Amino acid sequence: MVATMRTEPFWFSMKRRLCLATAGAVVLGAYIGLRTQSAVSQAAVSYELNDVHFHLTNYVQEGTDIHAFLKLMGNKVGRVALFGIPLQQEWSYQNSGDFAPTYYLQTDAPLYYYSFTDAYIAMAYRSLSKEEQARFDPMITGFNPADMYAVDHIRRVLKTFPGVFSGIGEFTIHKEFVSAKVAGETASLLNPALDRIFDFAAEVGLIVLIHNDMDVPFAKAGSEPAYLAQMKAVLKRHPKTKVIWAHTGLGRVVRPVTHHAATLEAILKDPQFGHVYFDISWDEFAKYLVATPEAVKISADLINRYPDRFLFGTDEVAPTEQQKYLRIYYQYEPLWKLLDEETNQKVRKGNYERLFDEARHTVRDWEKSQAQVN
Repeated sequence: MVATMRTEPFWFSMKRRLCLATAGAVVLGAYIGLRTQSAVSQAAVSYELNDVHFHLTNYVQEGTDIHAFLKLMGNKVGRVALFGIPLQQEWSYQNSGDFAPTYYLQTDAPLYYYSFTDAYIAMAYRSLSKEEQARFDPMITGFNPADMYAVDHIRRVLKTFPGVFSGIGEFTIHKEFVSAKVAGETASLLNPALDRIFDFAAEVGLIVLIHNDMDVPFAKAGSEPAYLAQMKAVLKRHPKTKVIWAHTGLGRVVRPVTHHAATLEAILKDPQFGHVYFDISWDEFAKYLVATPEAVKISADLINRYPDRFLFGTDEVAPTEQQKYLRIYYQYEPLWKLLDEETNQKVRKGNYERLFDEARHTVRDWEKSQAQVN
């Protein structure tokens, strides 16, 4: 029996051992991968919020190191829509002398568009590990919305940094004291350059985050909101573009219009605006929402009726402490208490994930199609 036993050549034996070892490694790797994926999913569930509106840098392009910001996010914030500020505040010695302004209200010197912000954000994002990158959705902001060439800038950024960006914004059309300070042509909702931007966003699948005050500062009580009709016309012309209207159209000194909640509801219930969403970000907006128990209840009732159309954002700029970064989130505590559980989850996390997961997939497909053409 022993004499007739067949033996395998050495090389074949080794090959089989390698195959078995490889198969075992694949099985083990799959098991570990599933465990890791499960752990990541469980960790994601434990996050309290996602942030749809965050500026890593300020008006002089200084800010928080992205690795330090990850520590501020900690186990509280799961994902963040990441962008800089598209405008640079000029330091005019004739205007402010040795005082170096860091904010647009600190000087009369003009603002100008700073396109390098997109490259800066892209490189900061690329400095992260894959696991860390999954927590960010970078946005393109460094374009002039009054320029017909703005679309070319956005396209160029996507092709230069494939796999990075998911949307455009926050960019501004009408914004209280800012618009008049921007050097060159003033942005307008009537400018066809804006239509080109919205059309291209729809083609690629980019989310659009836009700041546009619904009214002018210190508007006369009871008057029609100056820019509401124009904004609605733009939104109607671009039904395939996913748009997030920042701060529900409010500004630093642009107060809620008469029957503000009813104005928003007219948009929310109109099928022509099914592609339009609102973020509830910025401390200047929060002060109106939580001003009185009645104001909180009106807002909560509206959001509970349209739970899929609102997203939370901080609108913080280059924070250095977690408490400062999350202060607006805690400021909304009266609102969170009045939202039903499902709505609460959607506004703080679910709506963000739904919109940006889709955008990531669609934009990556567009980038692949462009690479094949080229």
